Amino acid sequence: MNFFISDAMAQSGEAAANPMGSFIFIGVFFVIMYFMLIRPQQKRMKAHNEMVTALGVGDEVITNGGTLGAIVTVDESFIKIEVAPGTEIHVQRSAVAKVLPKGTIKSLK
Repeated sequence: MNFFISDAMAQSGEAAANPMGSFIFIGVFFVIMYFMLIRPQQKRMKAHNEMVTALGVGDEVITNGGTLGAIVTVDESFIKIEVAPGTEIHVQRSAVAKVLPKGTIKSLK
């Protein structure tokens, strides 16, 4: 009968798992999280900061609130946007979501 069923061998009470395997798994997990979550977010933040610093008079923009207008004046932390003829609003520079191509406002009228 020993031919089909091997004899059970007594195991010691010690844990046979390799602790380095757990550290390697945790390290690989953090590397994956960095490349899938943290790095793309940092790239988006960098691109947005570059766009905000490059804002100038005459640029047509959309704010985070959805307001469409042309920049009239640029300050260190605020910009003034003309949303209609004679109507201007103050907006934080960081609230600009997107810079539109020139002539977009005229094409919408």
